[in-house]
Amino acid sequence: MINIARKYKQVHRKEIDFDIKEWEIIERRAEACHTNTSKYIRTTVLNSSPSFYDMKELAPLLNGLRIISNNINQIARKANETNNLYAEDIQRVKEAQDEVCHIVNQFLSTLRSTRV
Repeated sequence: MINIARKYKQVHRKEIDFDIKEWEIIERRAEACHTNTSKYIRTTVLNSSPSFYDMKELAPLLNGLRIISNNINQIARKANETNNLYAEDIQRVKEAQDEVCHIVNQFLSTLRSTRV
């Protein structure tokens, strides 16, 4: 970190690397706010609070999703081996998957963040 005296105030410089796509997004957002990128980044960082989530709560859910994925893969292998696949079976798996996705979304929306 470099200390630079600028007209009665000290400034700390920090270099941050962005990839090209990230930088394009930042430039578009700064332009939409009618400001330059430096001011946009500084304002965004200083006016927002990071959110942290306790991901330990997700471990059982993720394990369950892995088990479901393995079961679906086994069903797909068996269907490919026997060439025996019914549209209603596929529809049932899709509905079950949609239900699981809905439940996961509900669960994730209830997670409490820890703000600093």
